[in-house]
Amino acid sequence: MKHILTTLVALTLFISCSNDKQAPQKTDYTAENEKEITDYIAKNKLTAQRSDSGLYYVINEPGTGTQPTATSNVTVAYKGYYTNGNIFDQSKAEGISFGLNQVIKGWTEGIPYFKEGGSGILLIPSHLGYGSYDYSGIPGGSVLVFDVKLIKVNK
Repeated sequence: MKHILTTLVALTLFISCSNDKQAPQKTDYTAENEKEITDYIAKNKLTAQRSDSGLYYVINEPGTGTQPTATSNVTVAYKGYYTNGNIFDQSKAEGISFGLNQVIKGWTEGIPYFKEGGSGILLIPSHLGYGSYDYSGIPGGSVLVFDVKLIKVNK
């Protein structure tokens, strides 16, 4: 009897420990993100275009300068916020420079819709942002909204 009890305790501990080591489940937020974005567009009376990837963009000013590619280095001024209006990041007016191949997919795809001097809004579903996992205070599955101004295409 003592041997059976010891075996059951050991088995229970093994099962408990092995369950703790499971990777977090990746969640697909595609349908929820699509509804959140389309509701935001309707509420704010925006005229947005949808790309095949699910990125929505609004071109307020197309710009007249150079148009970047997905591998360009650019200087962009931006404000990032959620659909509820809470800001999570913002650049200074002079912007920040970076390679478009070094940022989230929504920026790599979205910034090339503008030419230098252009501005608008990117509405980025989570699969083109930070995915279904929390990242630097941004909750997993979040739709990200960015007001952007393409100041310069550096190269």
